[in-house]
Amino acid sequence: MKKLLSVVLTALAVLTFAISSPVLAADAGAGAGVFNANCAACHAGGNNVVQADKTLKSDALSANGMDSADAIISQVKNGKGGMPAFGASLSDADIENVAAYVLDHADKW
Repeated sequence: MKKLLSVVLTALAVLTFAISSPVLAADAGAGAGVFNANCAACHAGGNNVVQADKTLKSDALSANGMDSADAIISQVKNGKGGMPAFGASLSDADIENVAAYVLDHADKW
């Protein structure tokens, strides 16, 4: 009976691990390096040298519907207006990290 219980519990543990996928949080610290290498030329200090009213500051992000990670990720991947698409040149993880960095710094710029 002990052996059967042990086998069942082990099987449940393996199935639980196999079925669930770990949620990885974006890393704003890693996003800083990606931002500095790819975004800072146009967005230094959270500003925007192409469209001055579309900064990365909290109020502007909210006003432009860009105050969520999903919105920023889409913008970075696909580009829009004067912003080029980075989906082919940055990994998904890099883009998620940059979105986390932007959201983390929106109130600090």
